[in-house]
Amino acid sequence: MRARMVQKLAEGGISNARVLAAVNAVERHRFVDSALVNQAYEDTSLPIGLGQTISKPSVVARMIELLLAAPGAAGGRLGRVLEIGTGCGYQAAVLSQVASEVYSIERLRGLHERARENLRTFRLPNVHLLFGDGMAGFAKGAPYAGIIAAAGGEAVPATWTDQLAEGGRIVAPMVMANRQQALVIVEKEAGRLKQTILETVHFVPLKSGIA
Repeated sequence: MRARMVQKLAEGGISNARVLAAVNAVERHRFVDSALVNQAYEDTSLPIGLGQTISKPSVVARMIELLLAAPGAAGGRLGRVLEIGTGCGYQAAVLSQVASEVYSIERLRGLHERARENLRTFRLPNVHLLFGDGMAGFAKGAPYAGIIAAAGGEAVPATWTDQLAEGGRIVAPMVMANRQQALVIVEKEAGRLKQTILETVHFVPLKSGIA
């Protein structure tokens, strides 16, 4: 079922071999409730509790492929990555396959604990789970070659761009003037920020604070 899902991702336009291999390596069914296991390899978002969802496999693959296309991703592999919104831990596990180090921050304690439990069996030494306010980023781990967000706000926080390495890239949803979210790439080149707006997406709202 997982191989079939990966094949569909390739047919749907995901062409980066590293991304396809990473998605194939991570058992998505381990990150969803037992009642939803039969839907784990469908291209759909699923509830994970506390009003949050696990993103569609196609969206996870698309965002990670965009990160790997950054000028600073030498040889198609990323250095240190910051993930905003750990959720159930699935995307962090996929990121661990393509990045040297992953710092993943979650503002909801219930989800942070759930992700820790989900990831324990995978034994990923390069994944560091943090409980805190994702809008503040994680300065101790900066600078980051890539920052990826699973929630969308009115703008990309300045804390994220400050923590982005030269040649690095942020991939995040952002609320546009029409109140819909679009996927946005922010790149840092020679100290300047360049923003590119891509397709419409639907993520939970970006919020500050912890709960």
